[in-house]
Amino acid sequence: MTHHNPGTLYVVATPIGNLDDLTPRAARVLAEVSRIAAEDTRHSGRLLAHLGVSTPMLSLHEHNEARRVDTLDGYLAAGESIALISDAGTPLISDPGFVLVRELRARGRHIVPIPGACALIAALSGAGLPTDRFVFGGFLPAKPGARRQVLEDWSTREETLVFYESPHRIMHTLDALKESFPERAVVLARELTKTFETFLQGTPEALITQLTEDPNQARGEFVVMVAGAPPVTEREHQDISADELMKTLLDEGVGVKQGAAIVARMLGGRKQEWYARLQAIKTEH
Repeated sequence: MTHHNPGTLYVVATPIGNLDDLTPRAARVLAEVSRIAAEDTRHSGRLLAHLGVSTPMLSLHEHNEARRVDTLDGYLAAGESIALISDAGTPLISDPGFVLVRELRARGRHIVPIPGACALIAALSGAGLPTDRFVFGGFLPAKPGARRQVLEDWSTREETLVFYESPHRIMHTLDALKESFPERAVVLARELTKTFETFLQGTPEALITQLTEDPNQARGEFVVMVAGAPPVTEREHQDISADELMKTLLDEGVGVKQGAAIVARMLGGRKQEWYARLQAIKTEH
């Protein structure tokens, strides 16, 4: 029985539009591995044809990733090396691969990243918004309520916020940003590394106007970057207790019903419960 050294999983970044952005190291790895696990084999077939590479491919996408782990682990155990690629950019970043990498790492397999293009980083490097700290949210939810909730949850973050967005949802996202962050600076990077690469900047409303006036600007994949919240001053950040807030409202002549609505908005929780508590305080007085 022959003992093989186990193979390596290479996590290979591929171009996001301009084929010249594939690194020589990535090209070499794609040619030398035994197999390539690709998000969409037809789509990646064009890249391999361009490179003159005929390495066999198998699909690995969000619907089959968990089932593929044992198969790929078996190849590695037999001494084969594998390259993992996604449709564009760096795998695992808003792309499949996390489950595979986590499971193979847990099994002690050798995993080597081959860095390269990543739309998130390319966009930040050219946008002129602060990059010392940023939060990446992938794609915002498609449903308006869920999208609003995410933006609401992030409204106090002081870091630059970064999202990916598709052409058919970009206007919806700008509308949601106009509602949540009307005054913030927003930069849209579209068609990165391609012929029509564009950076647009302005308030959400100004960008809606630009995209409405020139519908061509709404085409292509987007990276949406939003300036973080202004820092909260110490004075503004005083913690006040619920009791203090309720007593003050009653002292100022605010009615119990309106008071309950105000407290629920400021502190969360259910209006009915605040209503009952305000009623109790009022009767004590």
